[in-house]
Amino acid sequence: MYNVISAKDIDALKKISGENSVFTGEEINHDYSHDELGGIEKMPDVLVRVHTTEEISQIMKLAYDRNIPVTVRGSGTGLVGAAVAVKGGILLETTGMNKIIELDRDNLTVTVQPGVLLMELAAFAEENDFLYPPDPGEKSATIGGNISTNAGGMRAVKYGVTRDYVRELTVVMPNGEIMKLGGKVAKNSSGYSLKDLVIGSEGTLAIITEAVLKLVPLPKVSISLLVPFPDMKSALEAVPHIIRSKVTPTAIEYMSRDTILFSESYLGKKFPDTKNEAYILLTFDGNTDEQVENDLNSVADLCLSIGALDAYIVDTEERKKSVWSARGAFLEAIKASTTEMDECDVVVPGNKIDEFIVFTHKLSEKYNIRIPSFGHAGDGNLHIYICRDDLDDRQWQEKLSLCFDEMYKKAEEIGGLVSGEHGIGYAKKEFLKKQYGDSHIALMQGIKKVFDPKNILNPEKVCF
Repeated sequence: MYNVISAKDIDALKKISGENSVFTGEEINHDYSHDELGGIEKMPDVLVRVHTTEEISQIMKLAYDRNIPVTVRGSGTGLVGAAVAVKGGILLETTGMNKIIELDRDNLTVTVQPGVLLMELAAFAEENDFLYPPDPGEKSATIGGNISTNAGGMRAVKYGVTRDYVRELTVVMPNGEIMKLGGKVAKNSSGYSLKDLVIGSEGTLAIITEAVLKLVPLPKVSISLLVPFPDMKSALEAVPHIIRSKVTPTAIEYMSRDTILFSESYLGKKFPDTKNEAYILLTFDGNTDEQVENDLNSVADLCLSIGALDAYIVDTEERKKSVWSARGAFLEAIKASTTEMDECDVVVPGNKIDEFIVFTHKLSEKYNIRIPSFGHAGDGNLHIYICRDDLDDRQWQEKLSLCFDEMYKKAEEIGGLVSGEHGIGYAKKEFLKKQYGDSHIALMQGIKKVFDPKNILNPEKVCF
């Protein structure tokens, strides 16, 4: 059992963080009760806006001594309730820890605090002729949140995911101890990789307060290719052919006509082409026009030879902005089209994507419920949205449960996993338990117990 926060605890928190950084009761905006999707709600007992590693260390020493639960929150853009204080207690907001501390040109690294936004880091890197490759769709997410979920994004096909770019983490342990995990090195075979346990742990093992991230030189040329297909099946069947070719696109995104139309309506801007049922959007980057154009033309010819209806080159800034802003708005556009929704963030083998999407279409018909989708076709990470529309509470909960059960079961049957990049949090943990089984979950719980014996850090998330 956890202790209830007392007036004495509040006074102690104010001494640590300052009167203007500690909020209770009606001082806490209701937005802090939920994340972006809003399906999980619980108000924290106290909100603390933190600014330094040492400050967090003192708060955790207090919480550890008093047995008070602590949840960490960045921008609140998550979709599975991971940043919701489901047991109340203290909510630490890290958005004020937003400094880019150091650019190390010799070692190709940048050191940042966890509250730096992805779009801020991306812009900073580009201004200095570097690229930070991880590219999740939500650019206003914090780097701390990206690391906590091992976010992937659209460039994962060529460059990999967040884990591949984290060299070192400064963390505060649940007992308040400050530790450095990893190092500013390219290789590390020095015992268990504790850094990699923290990456993707969704704030359940330690609090990230600083990160050293790997950069790559900024490619000089980047061009996109929009390829329409007559239907979803032919579009997705083209992806393995592209991957098997000798060309490595930066991104391979799948989108349906319906999803594009949602985005058009949401943004109030026209997409270059909406007359076809399905599209593949690809990006190619490199250091010479000749190299990139050769890659683009090779893939365009390949797609046309296997059923594509056309291949539109997206090479001007205006066209790029039109296409990629539409892609970036898909989540918000679908959300705006319905009264409530929930997401299935599965990842499946690349050659099973079309099978899974066809399955969701059949589910939509079976349960008479709308299930739009889009996804990272190059790495099998699909974003499937179940829309409530005009269903009443009973119908919504019943159909949502049935659809989730069938989709996660299907994903497991074809070799997929519960989450590709959004995490497990609170909303998806039962599905994780069903897929992994007792032995796997017991190992995860054992790791949690070693890091956090009192279970005060983001309790009831992931595997509890």
